[in-house]
This record gives sequence, structure tokens and C-alpha cells, in this order.
Amino acid sequence: MTQKVAVLGTGKIGEALLSGMIGAGWSPADLLVTARRQERADELRTRYGVTPVTNAEAAKTADTLILTVKPQDMGTLLDELAPHVPADRLVISGAAGIPTGFFEERLATGTPVVRVMTNTPALVDEAMSVISAGTHATAGHLAHAEEIFGAVGKTLRVPESQQDACTALSGSGPAYFFYLVEAMTDAGILLGLPRDKAHDLIVQSAIGAAKMLRDSGEHPVKLRENVTSPAGTTINAIRELESHGVRAALIAALEAARDRSRELASGTKD
Repeated sequence: MTQKVAVLGTGKIGEALLSGMIGAGWSPADLLVTARRQERADELRTRYGVTPVTNAEAAKTADTLILTVKPQDMGTLLDELAPHVPADRLVISGAAGIPTGFFEERLATGTPVVRVMTNTPALVDEAMSVISAGTHATAGHLAHAEEIFGAVGKTLRVPESQQDACTALSGSGPAYFFYLVEAMTDAGILLGLPRDKAHDLIVQSAIGAAKMLRDSGEHPVKLRENVTSPAGTTINAIRELESHGVRAALIAALEAARDRSRELASGTKD
């Protein structure tokens, strides 16, 4: 049986999902979208051949609803959807920090909810999406969410209690790497390289290192040691990183991100 999927609040991540799903073989005829502005809805129809609808129409006709609005707008959206969402609809939330209980309290009793934390590499089909089941979500619901988000990268199931940690590591993770590249580019300029050359050197090094981490099966310590010759350049750089407490700073930064995710979650409770 054909499954209709609606993406509600189709911003950058929602559009990336649409593109990925179509690329993975989903028919545009089975994809519905909602957007705040009519111009945006028309743009999505022209670009992907999908059908723009209202939020209420999506709730009534789609088998799966993917909610991609900003966390602060989720309560208002649920107030609009609640009268129209039957208990057999699968609701997938992509909003950071909002627990499944927030949705279950506002929708019909028994509505299956799946929580997904993805990240911006979804825009290039290299996302890391972390998936957790709500009270009424089954293994089949989780598999369906994996099929959808697998179209834009890798997926991982975790208990919902681990979502805040995953948000700190992966949801915010790309920003840490961008920050590191920014700092290394500045260092390259300080060392006498033009900005564009420093950027190219660092980005390609990052791509190569990431592929080695993914494909080699080696522990990162082993990979680092392979580059770190006795009394060489790399060990001198590592010594400076350690003396400046970079490792401890990273751990503290991720703890801060986790704590903020918890604060956001607690702020959604009535």
C-alpha cells in the first residue's frame, strides 16, 4: 500500500529530506509539504513535483507526519494539528530538545511518536540521524523513520534518555568542526599561506581523516599515532594542544551543550 508522507514546516532540513527521499526512489506524488509562505510552497512544487497542502490537510491525509518546525513553534503547530490527527498516524519530530511526551500529551491517546535528531550534513546526504521511540511507537515505526532519514545519511537508534548527549555530540557536532577549520585557517594565514590555500589544505585533510576513521576500523588513537613520529612536528603540536587544555575544553563544551538540551526539554513542560 502506498504510504503518503507529509513534511510540515519545510525549511532547509525538510527540503533535504524531500530531495533525499526522491533520490532514494520515493514518488513525488506521495509527498506532501507545508510552508508558511505561499511563495515557498510554490517553489517546492516546482522544484520537486510535491503537493503543497495546509497543516490540517496534511494531518488528515498523510500516513506519516514529519514535523520540522523550530522548537519554539512546535506547541502552536500541535494545537493546530491535534483536532485532525487520528491515533494511527505516525508523528516524527525533528525538533531539538523536545521529548516525545510533549507530543503524546497533545495528540490523541495512543498516537505513535518517534523523535529524530539529525544534523545539517543532511543537506549533502551525509547526516547522522539519531532515532528514539515514544511510548506507542513500534519497531515498524522506527524502521519507517530509518527508511526516511536513511535517505540523507546514516541512522542510529538510541533510548530517548540518550538524546541530549547525542544532540551535544552530533546535532551540534558539525559546528565544532567548522570552528576548528576556522581556527586552523587563521593559523595557516599566520604561517604565511593565502586564505584560499590554507582552506583547501585543511578541508581535504579533514575529508581524508574522516574517511580513514570511517573505513579503516582503527581506533583514533592508533590513527593519530601513525602520524606522530618521535621528536617530530606533530608531537610538538599535540603537546601544545594538551598544555592549553584543548581536550578538557572539548569535554566541558559538550557537557554544556548536553545541559542546554536538557534545559530546552524541561522548558517544553507545562
